[in-house]
Amino acid sequence: MNETLTFVTCKDPKQAKGIARALVRERLAACVNVVPGVTSIYTWEGKTEESREVLLVIKSRRSLSKRLTARVRALHSYSVPEVVTVRIASGNPDYLKWVRESTR
Repeated sequence: MNETLTFVTCKDPKQAKGIARALVRERLAACVNVVPGVTSIYTWEGKTEESREVLLVIKSRRSLSKRLTARVRALHSYSVPEVVTVRIASGNPDYLKWVRESTR
């Protein structure tokens, strides 16, 4: 399988939707789910932090991962944005075909 899921957290819905729209418009993603209401707990600069964030679940292709990551970094306000990509092991063949056809 060449299809992937990429997870990105954003500071707010406006930023999340802007990134999602750009990725789909530029065909780096077939679809992006914008999931509000995520609570993230993490260590940053030696302190434990807690933030309300918006999660992006991005459907794309492995061959686009570097370009997708670079684009997210260019559009994102965080100095170190989360961009984590995993391969899809299996799924609805028709959906995965649509992901391939919707990206370039």
